[in-house]
Amino acid sequence: KVARFLVAAENALLDDDFETARAYVDVAKFDAGRVAPVREAAAIVYYLSGDYEAALSELRAVRRMTGSQSFVPLMADCERGLGRPQKALDFIKGIDMNLLDTETRIEVLLVASGARADLGQRDAAVLVLQVPELNKLPDGDIKARLQYGYADALLAAGRREDANTWMKKASASDTNDTT
Repeated sequence: KVARFLVAAENALLDDDFETARAYVDVAKFDAGRVAPVREAAAIVYYLSGDYEAALSELRAVRRMTGSQSFVPLMADCERGLGRPQKALDFIKGIDMNLLDTETRIEVLLVASGARADLGQRDAAVLVLQVPELNKLPDGDIKARLQYGYADALLAAGRREDANTWMKKASASDTNDTT
């Protein structure tokens, strides 16, 4: 029964019907609120619908339940969504980046760069993304996202020519049309 509600929520998300998706995950959560994947699904629906406070609450619960660090980027981005970029950066500072897999670490860096930009620290937003993975990762989603984020930060910092170069690199790396 719970699985059906989660599938129905996913289908509603595919139609950009956040209200219906939320209704389905809320029912699933009522029936199986102590099951981490149900809480994770609720967090994702809340996040996508812009309810960052509810998403953050659910992500904290999932992190406590599972001990997983994979939700750290989304948690920090919720702080940004709530208009608290400094709190996002403070949260990120408390994370041991060595415990994160490459993809999660890159996502954390992208959120940190965005938080710096939110604070008007455009050059710092660029610096956050100057990591070896810009060139060393194999082509694919995460490399394309990193390069795209870097290009975007460069553009925001007024470095249009550099941004154009990195946008082309991101396009070449984007084997799945992620960006």
